[in-house]
Amino acid sequence: MASSDASGTEEVRVSALTPLKLVGTMCVFLALCLDVGAVVSPAWVTADDQYYQSLWQSCWKPVSSVEWSCKSPLASDWQIATLALLLGGAVLILLSFIVALASLCSRCRSRCYKPVAVMLFVAVVLQVCSLALFPIKFIETVHLRVYHEFNWGYGLAWGSTIFSFGGAILYCLNPKNYEDYY
Repeated sequence: MASSDASGTEEVRVSALTPLKLVGTMCVFLALCLDVGAVVSPAWVTADDQYYQSLWQSCWKPVSSVEWSCKSPLASDWQIATLALLLGGAVLILLSFIVALASLCSRCRSRCYKPVAVMLFVAVVLQVCSLALFPIKFIETVHLRVYHEFNWGYGLAWGSTIFSFGGAILYCLNPKNYEDYY
């Protein structure tokens, strides 16, 4: 937006809202959606139609049976820690999304960018710790005699982490350095 004063010089005012921040907000939204999908997913680990595990339950079907037998996996410390770290990251992503949306509607946009980026970076650290802890401890403690794989629920959590990291990077970029482009 340009305006001119009485002396004929032109003053250029640049809004702190850039396409980078809009894309960053979309990244945060996608991260939030992927986190919700990961948390409610029934398939973090699957094994040959005989076993599956989510964050909330672990189920197996004996070969000679038609019935599934399920129990809560939250009996061990590492599974509780995995869930707590993942949910902590999800809460930070939710808060950063709320702040990012509020910054889109307010006049003091640039003051909100740094807190959003910091919350997203902390969420990324929490989620990476969770997603590294899960397979290490799973392989160490669960002894499956059949082929097993980490499934789409685990992948959604990684997708959320990647989009959170991308959003954090986009919120770190200073729009004043790019005013010639906008």
